[in-house]
Amino acid sequence: MKELVDLGVMVFREKNSRGSFKPHLSIKFRSTEGKLVTFSIDTTRTPAKYQQPDAYLITHAHSDHNGKSAMLSDRSVCSEKTAIALEIRHDRKYAGRTFKVGETIDVSGVKVHTFPNFHTVGSTSFLWENEVGTRILVTGDVKDASMLPKCDLLITEANYGDPGDTTCFFDDDLEGFENAVRDNPSIAFGAYAFGKAQRAVELLRGFGYDGVIEMDEKSLSLTRTLLEDAGELEYLGNCCGDSICIVPPWDLDKLPSNISKFVMTGRSDYRYPAIQISDHLDARGLVDMVKNIDPEFTVVYHPNGHRPGRFAKHLDSIGFNSLSIDQIENVLSNEFV
Repeated sequence: MKELVDLGVMVFREKNSRGSFKPHLSIKFRSTEGKLVTFSIDTTRTPAKYQQPDAYLITHAHSDHNGKSAMLSDRSVCSEKTAIALEIRHDRKYAGRTFKVGETIDVSGVKVHTFPNFHTVGSTSFLWENEVGTRILVTGDVKDASMLPKCDLLITEANYGDPGDTTCFFDDDLEGFENAVRDNPSIAFGAYAFGKAQRAVELLRGFGYDGVIEMDEKSLSLTRTLLEDAGELEYLGNCCGDSICIVPPWDLDKLPSNISKFVMTGRSDYRYPAIQISDHLDARGLVDMVKNIDPEFTVVYHPNGHRPGRFAKHLDSIGFNSLSIDQIENVLSNEFV
């Protein structure tokens, strides 16, 4: 599109040897020194026999952002805690470079600034400038956009970006979460091992709970390693008497029947009561984020399905030029990346 050309960038998708799309997208631009650079964003590795991007930017360690693949390349770039989470989750050695969120790093001659977005422990947004002075911001998934800077080209997510879907509008039920803890002496929360489980522990400690929290093995390993003030944690079954348990939602059925059980989710298809605690901005929050960042152009690249298109269409309707990933016409195969 002409707007992207004027901004000095080429956003493109890649096809693999099977002819299907690789996840998400990549961006070509010239650095402030005039060097042609390619950053691949939350995507899988290109086979070694083909030309590699200058960097694989990994925003966080959730599986749909493909760090399991990209982490094996020495060109991968992510935060220290994201690298730790990837290693624990996938039992693989991270091969790339790391940084502390908030640092400015040099990536293939490009000065890249990093910012927290509070989606998961270690999740990162990336900002850099190209040869013509375009400020490019890649957010990844976002829970809190308050520390994200203004930019000219915004590359962002739309997990809950469909303004016509009532499930995309929500507020975290912190009071309900606290009441559940107060009213149930023996309680278990269903929470995904990476991301939601750590948020549950942070909330519990923030509410003043200083007792033991029992967790499944993977959740415990991730939480002990990633959180500095997690308090006393134990493996499931190691405590006697009343306690709080945190396990993946599908493991709640394995716990004793006398334990009160809740799922930390906005979904309604679990058999246990749900408490709305999200790791994402809702539709209102995403729109407010774009308004505050005030880009000249927005590319919506995540997730799959209809929401990127509907979010981009809504942004267009309120005056923000936008493009969703399914509308990207630049497609390259491995041979031509």
